[in-house]
Amino acid sequence: MGARTQYGGREELGQNFLIHQPTIRLVTGLVRSSGGGSILELGAGDGALTRPLAALGRDLLAIDLDPGCVERLQRRVPAARVRQADALTVPFDRPVIVGNIPFHLTTPILRRLLTTGTWTQAVLLTQWEVARKRAGVGGGTLLTAQTSPWFEFDLRGRVPAAGFRPRPTVDGGVLCLRRRKVPLLGPQDRAAYERFVRGIFSGPGAGLGEILGRYLGSARAARTALSAAGVPVQALPRDVAAAQWPRLWQATASAKGPAGEAGLARANVSRPSR
Repeated sequence: MGARTQYGGREELGQNFLIHQPTIRLVTGLVRSSGGGSILELGAGDGALTRPLAALGRDLLAIDLDPGCVERLQRRVPAARVRQADALTVPFDRPVIVGNIPFHLTTPILRRLLTTGTWTQAVLLTQWEVARKRAGVGGGTLLTAQTSPWFEFDLRGRVPAAGFRPRPTVDGGVLCLRRRKVPLLGPQDRAAYERFVRGIFSGPGAGLGEILGRYLGSARAARTALSAAGVPVQALPRDVAAAQWPRLWQATASAKGPAGEAGLARANVSRPSR
């Protein structure tokens, strides 16, 4: 059993309990307005979110890895079902997912959310910089660009480090994810689209005109595709908006063919992925 902090959390589980009342009200309000349905809470901890979520009157399953937290919450919040379970393996099969997730598990949990389950909305407390990046503040990222045809990302608030106990070294952020009701691409396109986006993000060049020119083997074809997607020739991958990526992929899909795939592989053979 790992060492416990003075606040009851276990250090090896990365437990930073939420005490910031404005954030608790914000998260509860976002869930209340989600349109109904059962709720899965990840990392329930000491129940700061579990109690107000249970008060919404919806079916709530709250999970935590710490058996001590689970035992206490089972007594304190009888309106919720509380179980010891792992956010990296529990099925994401409820419409709404909520979580003050351990900062060191943010990326694997996000990747699971974006590749598995039938959920429709997720409200997560993550590190502030992670929340900013996923919402595209300051420029898009590879993960967001690869998944944006199927999901929307929205930054809803900043949580001061002092709003957690024990206090972490960085602020938190409230990140909302929503599954698009009408995807921008079909599921059959996902693997090819993700390869395209990864190749463009890791491709060499001073701008997308040059990067895409290598991909297509034609500077003229690259300019035509970028124009069709509404993307400036000198833009960088991080500058491309979520809605522009599917258009750019569609504009290049028919032009590239097998030769384009091979050309992109050759262009990236000595360049590490960013």
